[in-house]
Amino acid sequence: MRVLLLILDSVGVGAMPDADFYGDSGSNTLGNVARALGGLRLPNLEQLGLGHIVSAPGISKIPRPKGAYGKMAEAAPGKDTITGHWELAGVIVPEPFKTYPEGFPPEIISQFEEAIGRGTLGNFAASGTEIIDLLGPEHMLSRKPIVYTSADSVFQIAAHEEVIPLEEQYRICQVARELMRGEYNIARIIARPFVGSPGDFRRTANRRDYAVEPHRPTILDQLTSAGRKVIGVGKIKDIFAGRGVTDSHKTRDNQHGMQVFAELIQAGAGDLVFVNLVDFDMVYGHRNNVAGYGKALEEADAALGQILSRMQDRDILIVTADHGCDPTHPGTDHTREYVPLLVAGKQVRTGTDLGVRATFADVAATIGQLMQIDYDGAGTSFAGEILEG
Repeated sequence: MRVLLLILDSVGVGAMPDADFYGDSGSNTLGNVARALGGLRLPNLEQLGLGHIVSAPGISKIPRPKGAYGKMAEAAPGKDTITGHWELAGVIVPEPFKTYPEGFPPEIISQFEEAIGRGTLGNFAASGTEIIDLLGPEHMLSRKPIVYTSADSVFQIAAHEEVIPLEEQYRICQVARELMRGEYNIARIIARPFVGSPGDFRRTANRRDYAVEPHRPTILDQLTSAGRKVIGVGKIKDIFAGRGVTDSHKTRDNQHGMQVFAELIQAGAGDLVFVNLVDFDMVYGHRNNVAGYGKALEEADAALGQILSRMQDRDILIVTADHGCDPTHPGTDHTREYVPLLVAGKQVRTGTDLGVRATFADVAATIGQLMQIDYDGAGTSFAGEILEG
């Protein structure tokens, strides 16, 4: 079989029982967006069973969905991208990655500046678009990179492509990656290149993530070791530090990601096609853009219709998420939520209720069983529950 794994980045479906601990009580990314907008039109997700796992205006509970449906709890502590994706791949992070909401320690910044041979600007938590508007003009004059973070476990470096060339930006990020280990371990170093002039700065598609490597083999590692082809679309390769990915396709936005996904399906490419649609999180969730989030959901649902129509007989599609990022919730951080679990394909038993899974890692265990490899990671497979016959 071929597995098509689609991650709707940050599309959570309701607060987990421990959400209070994270300050996320009442969060429900998909449901709250639908309520704020007076309803959403998501007919393809609805047909797969979305209405059975989230109650929201405009989303009906189809009596017998075309797919299997359920939702998943995150077993690991935290609510960041790396933790969620690694758990989907069978690796449960034992403790949250470090965050620096007050900025990075002086000793780290001084070591970083010495290693790259120039000073820095910023060093505080901020929106990526706001900080380049604020510090971009000074950056262009001083040629100092802009360092910032967020509520996530990230060390972000923004620089104008005409001031600090891309290859130098990437080298600077690699320096930061080596520094932010051990006591200062952080999930990702992110290059955030931009172009334009003061008053009209624009981030480019040349972002690059430098993630810490998983501490044990993921399902991606096990598949590639068994000779299977794993194709990453979007930021998948970066999230797994390149491990277990045999081919990678960068994307400009959600729509481009779905276009690449459809083309790969049509071509019969790969054994696992692993796709991340980051705009929900990066462009809309973190910026509290409710209308933009809703529109992006409807656009992705429309594109999903093309995905479903191109699937081959051997294909199993799994649609899920990595955490929440409720744009109606106070603040701009991710939210601790359940994620949807929707499964479709000609071999999938329709109308199957998969219940509430104890861990995202059930996805990895299921992929292992569907691919008939000797999977030894976390999670419990639901392959036997979804397959006909």
